[in-house]
Amino acid sequence: MMGCAMSIIAPKEHKHLSADALFRVVRNGFDTIPASRSPDAEISLPDALMSAFAMFSLTSSSLLAFDKERAEGNVAPIYGIERVPCDTHMRERLDPVSPKALRPLFQSVFRHLQRVKELEQMTCLAGHY
Repeated sequence: MMGCAMSIIAPKEHKHLSADALFRVVRNGFDTIPASRSPDAEISLPDALMSAFAMFSLTSSSLLAFDKERAEGNVAPIYGIERVPCDTHMRERLDPVSPKALRPLFQSVFRHLQRVKELEQMTCLAGHY
C-alpha cells in the first residue's frame, strides 16, 4: 500500500502481552525484591535483574557474549535498564539473590498468561505445560 503507514498492532485484548508491557511487569516485579547491598551500590539490583532477564530472553550464549551485546546494542533502552552491568558486576549483584525472591513474579506472569489462554498451545501430557 502506498502512502499509508503500516504497523503491526496487537489485538486490543492482548495489548498487555506486548514485549513492552511484559518488560514493564517484570521490571516492576524486580523493583520489589529487596537488595542485599547498600542502596549506593554502583548498579541497582533491578537493573542487574533486568539485565539477566535480557540476557536470557536474547539467548546470549554466555555472560561475555551478552557483555558484547550490551556494549554494542540497544539492550538498555529496549529493556528499560538505566545501567547495564558488565558480567562481573552482574554476578556480584545477582549471586546473593535467592531464587525464592523471584518466584512470586514468575507466578504472577505465568497466571496472567494462563488467564488469557496464551499457554494452551503448549499443553501436553494430560494438560501439563
